[in-house]
Amino acid sequence: MDIDSGTRQAWDFVEHTGKSIFLTGKAGTGKTTFLRSLKAHSHKRMVVVAPTGVAAINAGGVTIHSFFQLPLSPYLPNTTFDNRFSYSKEKRKIMRTIDMLVIDEISMVRSDVLDAVDNVLRRFREHDKPFGGVQLVMIGDLHQLTPVTRPDEEVLLKQYYDTPYFFGSHALKNVDYVTIELRHVYRQQDEDFLKILNDVRDGHVTTDDLNALNSRYNPTFRPNADDGYIRLTTHNRKADDYNRHELQALTTKMYTFDAQIEKDFPEYDYPTDYRLTLRTGAQVMFLKNDPKGRYYNGRIGRVTYVDENMILVLCPGDEKAIEVERETWENTKYKLNEESKQIESEVVGSFVQYPLRLAWAITIHKSQGLTFDHAIIDAQMSFASGQVYVALSRCKTLAGMVLASPINASAIINDDRVTDYVAAQDAAAQKSIERLPQLKEEYYRHLLVELFSFRPLTIAESGLDRVMQEFFYGKTALAALHHSALLDMQTKIVPVAEKWTTMIGSMTSEQVHATNFLDRVKRSAAYFAGQLTDIFEDLLRRTGQLEVSNKMAKKRLDNAYSDVHDMWLSKRILLDDIARNGFSPQDYLKMKQEAILSAMSENEPSKKSRGSATRGRQSTATATAKGDNKPKPDTKLASFDLYKQGKTINEIASERNLKPQTIFNHLAFYALRGEIPMETLLPPAHRATIEKVIAKTGTDDGTKAIKSLCPPEISYEEIRLVITLMKDSKSQA
Repeated sequence: MDIDSGTRQAWDFVEHTGKSIFLTGKAGTGKTTFLRSLKAHSHKRMVVVAPTGVAAINAGGVTIHSFFQLPLSPYLPNTTFDNRFSYSKEKRKIMRTIDMLVIDEISMVRSDVLDAVDNVLRRFREHDKPFGGVQLVMIGDLHQLTPVTRPDEEVLLKQYYDTPYFFGSHALKNVDYVTIELRHVYRQQDEDFLKILNDVRDGHVTTDDLNALNSRYNPTFRPNADDGYIRLTTHNRKADDYNRHELQALTTKMYTFDAQIEKDFPEYDYPTDYRLTLRTGAQVMFLKNDPKGRYYNGRIGRVTYVDENMILVLCPGDEKAIEVERETWENTKYKLNEESKQIESEVVGSFVQYPLRLAWAITIHKSQGLTFDHAIIDAQMSFASGQVYVALSRCKTLAGMVLASPINASAIINDDRVTDYVAAQDAAAQKSIERLPQLKEEYYRHLLVELFSFRPLTIAESGLDRVMQEFFYGKTALAALHHSALLDMQTKIVPVAEKWTTMIGSMTSEQVHATNFLDRVKRSAAYFAGQLTDIFEDLLRRTGQLEVSNKMAKKRLDNAYSDVHDMWLSKRILLDDIARNGFSPQDYLKMKQEAILSAMSENEPSKKSRGSATRGRQSTATATAKGDNKPKPDTKLASFDLYKQGKTINEIASERNLKPQTIFNHLAFYALRGEIPMETLLPPAHRATIEKVIAKTGTDDGTKAIKSLCPPEISYEEIRLVITLMKDSKSQA
């Protein structure tokens, strides 16, 4: 794809700043191509979501509702989801570590859905920042399909939102984002056809435009089965009628499958026909994503065999037909608890049916994002803004289009709210584009300041200190150490870091990029890493070994401990990396994500070790009977198993997506038990050097002081292992 100015600007904003963007453009201008390039080449960690299953598959992502586990009911501002909306460990990791959230087909996303996303991200990231501080990349065309809102939902949402479009989101109004429009059209090369499409998009269709379009009107057109024509209609009912007609034209035996419905599942919410009728040769579309990955919502195929007990569907590009099984859809009701402001949920019914529907025809909504060489368009009964434009712009050429019904001016609907918004964004965009060099510089400084920000860790330790004072006052020494750690953070870490922040803000661009300054960054990173190790390492190890029988105390401790442990370890790993490798925005982002993931993985065994005394004595049989309480594999043991296969520390780290330092600590556990030769982790020369340094300095000043007197090839992990060996030796003596 040729790179136009809009594409370059979009890439610069996305990759080299922290500024959110709305990437728009006419159909066929390369929005999807830009997304693919972004996924392939960006240094940032991202998640791609879309409002519908088809759009998500086309974007190589997942639906918004499935990823964020949102209820189907409208989201009302200032509400929170209760604990029944549980998120897996993997999902929490992903949300905590992403730099960027990409939302494709943003024109179809309702304003309240965007606010619900904001709510979830704030929960797992920075609660005081819109969308938890994540950079948004919103891709779509407001002149195409609009958000779908049922009449009852519209009545409810009007109380809170001035428009259903995404730009009505309360959270988004607090985000300083830029609009970039791609202008070069790649899908269509015919200038006359392009002019017609542009006029339809802008709502300025001329008589000549209508005459040219209606020259393709042919109500009696019947394509051959192999011509590859698909019919686009405005309404589900029209698509259903056409599909029924095509089904009747087949001569193979007909089979009917009734859905199984339990309790409350309203007819208007049926995900497919209650009575599904099929024949061999029928063209069908899947309506759900297959857990086995064989099909997705929107995939089209042809029935190759059907009887009372079996349906086989062959999809284009597949060599083997898919044996389709029944799927279950649940009807969940949600209500707002006025007192708690919680959205409460309950499964009140289910619908079980084969996830198929006839698909000689599909609705225009289902076609958004797709491109066809040949299409039959029936858009006379258009009812939504942008519907006609979407249908027409799916076609590469005017000659590849057949109109089943004529198009008149009344079918081309435009929304003044969209027109006004786009005009305002165009004016603001130019100002942001002019500030691009400044924004790049601001982003560079932001990452530097973030590196030396310790307030989140201080706040987390304050919470853990409160838990210790409230529930573990009997553990006087340990509680006192936590209070001391909090004071150390407030007096030794935060003030020094704040001086760094002030200095970075006052320096010139040349100064913050200079080699001598970046050398200072490396030295400061080493300083802070050492300080954090001295304050927290032994303290958190001892805290992680606490036995807790009180359920409330255990829950409070688990949560507070996890926050401190993850923040401390991820920050220390990151600082260690910067101290060794130096700072650059791209490397920093990569190292930050790796550090967070390593910390969270390392924390898992510690959390499990703090079971109550009762649960610790629970029999294996009982634990197995309770599926949710089944023990998960020990992360240390997983590393040990790979080691026994002959793999090196770096190879194990790569395979498990963990830091080498983490793997070293896993294996050190087994080395101390005598199951791994100590010299394989700790070269005798390194051990001798460390012991000599310790003999001179002692260990009271922490590992940082020892490290400063050791050769650079000796790691903190090796130092800590030697200290442990020396302590063990003394205790045995």
